[in-house]
Amino acid sequence: MSLARNGSALGASFYRRLCSRMDKPRANTAVAHKLTRMVYFMLTRGEAFVDQGQQHYEEQQRQRAVAALRRRATALGFQITPAVQLA
Repeated sequence: MSLARNGSALGASFYRRLCSRMDKPRANTAVAHKLTRMVYFMLTRGEAFVDQGQQHYEEQQRQRAVAALRRRATALGFQITPAVQLA
C-alpha cells in the first residue's frame, strides 16, 4: 500500500498503472508477487537489489509503447517516422 506514493520503480508507475487497470487489492497482490520474485532471484543468484527509479521505469514503458505502435503500424501497412523535438 505504501507504494502508492513511493518514488521507486515499483511504486512510481507499476503499482499506479496496475491500479488503473484493476482494483487496488488485486494490484497489491500483483506487486507483492513481483516483490517476491525479485527477492527470490536475489537470494538464489546472490545479486544485490538496485532500484533504478521512476525515471528509468517510465522511459522503459515509453520505449515499449513506441515499439508496439511501430509493430501495429507495420501490420497495417504504414511506416512511422519520429518527429524532431525542439528543446
